[in-house]
Amino acid sequence: MVAVGVLLHAVGGLAAGSFYIPFKGVRNWAWESYWIIGGFFSWLVMPWVLGILIVPDIFVILRAAPTSNLLGAFGYGILWGTGGITFGLTLRYLGMSLGMAMILGLTATFGTLIPPIYFGEFGDLVTRQSGLITLSGIGVCLAGIAICSWAGRSKENELPEEEKKKTIKEFNFRKGIKVAIFSGIMSSCYAFGFAAGKPIAQEAVRQNVPHVWQNMPVIVLILAGGFVTNGIYCLFLNCKNRTFSNYVRCNEASLSFNYLFSALAGIIAYMEFMFYGMGTTHMGKYDFSSWSIHMAFIIIFSNIWGLIFHEWKGCSKRTLRLVILGLLVLMLSTVIIGIGNSLASSE
Repeated sequence: MVAVGVLLHAVGGLAAGSFYIPFKGVRNWAWESYWIIGGFFSWLVMPWVLGILIVPDIFVILRAAPTSNLLGAFGYGILWGTGGITFGLTLRYLGMSLGMAMILGLTATFGTLIPPIYFGEFGDLVTRQSGLITLSGIGVCLAGIAICSWAGRSKENELPEEEKKKTIKEFNFRKGIKVAIFSGIMSSCYAFGFAAGKPIAQEAVRQNVPHVWQNMPVIVLILAGGFVTNGIYCLFLNCKNRTFSNYVRCNEASLSFNYLFSALAGIIAYMEFMFYGMGTTHMGKYDFSSWSIHMAFIIIFSNIWGLIFHEWKGCSKRTLRLVILGLLVLMLSTVIIGIGNSLASSE
């Protein structure tokens, strides 16, 4: 059962590590324009369409759930949305490999450890063998993230500015790091949203929703909150930068292709949220560890894409070895966390 959860998190990690690729096909649009079009499909269209199709009684479930939990999931979604805004900016400034590693290192730390501490479950972890193994797996995950970040820093020191900007046009290490720190902290609110939405998922189970789909109503609320934040910010930038015209023309580029690539990015991004929600239902007692596994897979796949798109071109063999070592350590962490969760289920 835990193995199925890890596999689902792997699929979600692949989606999260890949969603930004279609944006590379957008031409002559400002960032805020293609980001909000992608977000519209990712945070509104897909959650509601699939939510209604998969859970026909979703409105009944939401009405029956405690108001405090509805507001909690939505509120954390608003906070997570600020991380989403700066997430996109970080990838612009640092690229997929370094950007993902920096953001997700902080996200994994806060998103994994704070929920069990807040809900009083941390003491149980440190007194059980399964809990200690799970925590050690989280520690290995953070070590892998640190190694990937180390590789990114090594790249920064090795390559001249012109070479970096051949693969990342807006590369800016100093600005990117500042944005990444803020994004990593705020992005962890997605995990808090799931923790706040547990009673909603339990209500879904009471309404005979299959176990694997119980988080669909929670996802709808969290993503709706995220869309509010991103929508307001992108419209503000459209106004400030006078880029509203992007939505009706794009100067020597195909308007329909820009919409298509932006929508595709949003649909792929939604797959991350859906598979994360499915994966948590198979992780047993220590389902909070889902966040670390999810982050590990995102970094694994985003770094693979970074290698494919030559973001590490021109780096030394030492730096490339660091990248590969970081990926192997992250893979090991998913195995250790999976073993800890399996032991918890047998206990």
